[in-house]
Amino acid sequence: MSDKMKNLDDLLEHQLKDLYSAESQIIKALPKMAKKASDEQLKQALTDHLAETEEQKKRLEEACKILGFKPSGETCKAIEGILKEASDFLSESAEPAVMDAGIIAEAQRVEHYEISGYGTAARYAKQLGHKEVAKLLDQTLAEEQNADTKLNNLAIERINVEAE
Repeated sequence: MSDKMKNLDDLLEHQLKDLYSAESQIIKALPKMAKKASDEQLKQALTDHLAETEEQKKRLEEACKILGFKPSGETCKAIEGILKEASDFLSESAEPAVMDAGIIAEAQRVEHYEISGYGTAARYAKQLGHKEVAKLLDQTLAEEQNADTKLNNLAIERINVEAE
C-alpha cells in the first residue's frame, strides 16, 4: 500500500492490518491473564477466548487473502497500550477476588476495542461490496460481543461481589 490512503479500500486494508496486529498481541497476553486469575470460570473464559482469538486471526488472514494483501505491516499501538496497562495491573498486589475483578476490567477494555474495530471494518467491507469479508468480520464481531457479555456476567453475578 502506498503511503497515502486514497479510498475506503485503502482504509479497510489499514484497519484489517491493525486488527491482525491486535489479535497477535492478544494471543500473547491472554495466557498471562488466565494464569493470574484465581476464579476457575474466569480462567476458563480467558482460555476459551484464546482459542477463539487464534481462529479470529486466521479469519483475518483469510479476509486479507481475499482482498489481495498480506495482513502484516501495522502495529496496533492502541492494543499495545491497553495490554501494557493490563500487564502493569497483573503485577499489582491484590486479594484474589480483587485481582479477578481487575482482570475482567482489563479484558473488557480489550474486547471493547475489538468490538469497535471489527464493527467499523465490517461496515466498510459491506459498503464496498466485499460480502465474504464482511461475513468473516461479522462472525468475529459476534464472538467479541459474546466474550464481553460472558466477562460482564461473571463480574456482576459473582466476582465483583466477592471483591467488595
